[in-house]
Amino acid sequence: MSDGAGKPPVVIVKEQTNITSGTDVQEKLIAASDVFANLLKPTFGPKGLDKMLYKTDGNTAVTNDGAKIVSELLVKHPAAKMLVSMCQSQEEACGDGVTTTMLLCGALLQEAQTLLRKGLHPLTIIEGYRKSMQSSLDMMDDIATPLDKTLLLHVAETAMIGKGAETALDLLSGLVVASLGIVSDNVENPGAENVSMFKSGKGSLGDSSLIRGVAFRRRVPMDGLPNNLQNAKVAVIGGDLKIRSMTRDAQIKIASAGQLDSFVSAEQARKEDIAAGLLATGADVILCGGEIDTEILHILADNEVLAISQLDESELRNAADATSSSIIDSILDASPDDLGQCGSLAWERNESTDMVEDIIRIDGCESPSVVTIEVGGDGNEATEEAIRGIYDSLRATSLAMNDGSVLLGGGSTHSKLAYHVRSEMESEPGRERIAMEAFARAMETIPAVLAENAGQSPLDKVLELRAESRKENGNMGIDRNGEVSPIEDAWHPLSVISESLETSTETSISMLRIDQVVSSRGD
Repeated sequence: MSDGAGKPPVVIVKEQTNITSGTDVQEKLIAASDVFANLLKPTFGPKGLDKMLYKTDGNTAVTNDGAKIVSELLVKHPAAKMLVSMCQSQEEACGDGVTTTMLLCGALLQEAQTLLRKGLHPLTIIEGYRKSMQSSLDMMDDIATPLDKTLLLHVAETAMIGKGAETALDLLSGLVVASLGIVSDNVENPGAENVSMFKSGKGSLGDSSLIRGVAFRRRVPMDGLPNNLQNAKVAVIGGDLKIRSMTRDAQIKIASAGQLDSFVSAEQARKEDIAAGLLATGADVILCGGEIDTEILHILADNEVLAISQLDESELRNAADATSSSIIDSILDASPDDLGQCGSLAWERNESTDMVEDIIRIDGCESPSVVTIEVGGDGNEATEEAIRGIYDSLRATSLAMNDGSVLLGGGSTHSKLAYHVRSEMESEPGRERIAMEAFARAMETIPAVLAENAGQSPLDKVLELRAESRKENGNMGIDRNGEVSPIEDAWHPLSVISESLETSTETSISMLRIDQVVSSRGD
């Protein structure tokens, strides 16, 4: 009831519910993005530093890979969750450009914050950002360079720079391009999933090599089994090589020794039939996903057939794709048509660990749809980081092959976009031109961070690069030393930069459209 002093308040939410409205909403969201951007900022570029991650399982990792860092963060803030989702989207789409996306999004929101404080309406900023984004995307198609073999090598190198692979950059980039080149003859759109990684556990990155097939670690069950096979026929078995166990317990009454002999003989004959069926296919090598009965194994060994058991599903699939084999589900249906072939197969015993293990290499496959990069090194955190760099390189290189065109790195492309948006802004009569100018400044964040991480003054280098852009010097950017100079060896796939720009802009727009945050927890 009212006491006459006014109407009673209308309560529609719980008392502890906290509602934030107005510019305070954008302030909080932008603050969260700023924290994220500052977290990844020092890792950006060839002179970027590493982060040590202490994971929830007690393990540690040292990396400057933006996707890896973001994936390990346990965020609570709703804006932070939006940014994590943005980074995941970039990683899934391109496999590269996560840090660039985060820096652009953070810069766009910082610029928007300045405009909001001056009284510009969020929808005006959004409209200006959209116009700038579309104009920038259209320009990228115009300035993209057609792909050739030299540029493809540069793409592979650029994606690995700063990720622990510099000691063997030329070798590894060559392996990346060569591996995708091999599978491209047999796969329509080759990607990173067509290239397997295998850690040799010895040597250094400079000892890495390309296997035209697969490699894995398994125990060769018998020392006398054949090794160094040439032009071997390969059978891939999906299940066990043994007599199936009964699902129910049963009792068999045997009245005489003859009945026992008959029972044992029948079981033995069944095993011999399984082995005979495999031998009839002409297989020299049998790769099995399940167990192999000891007696069947001995029969195969007596016929100089190498049999490896307990391979997991991915190893079986890769072996089948490499050797052009069909995975045999039923032994009874096995035929010579199911077999594939490899140029060579060799196994190497390694007794450096507590458990004896063998390295098995299947190489020289004629038409593989899967190949393997054997990465040298002792397999520690440094090797893991190098493998992440190789994987990013594979993703970027395959995208470049599919795109057929590339864009300059070193902040060169983003500087051109900034200059282009400023030119387009001159013909804009409304307030959106203010947002377009802010968009252009956000694009210059990329060369600014590159210069800063190299120990240079970001403001001076951005102004210098801006002056070069006015001269229409097409290849000027920030080099590895943070200086403004012609960029010749830093290239990115067109789709990486375009996806990064679109994802970061749309995420910032989504945040600017939020005018109220309702928290039932009261925080």
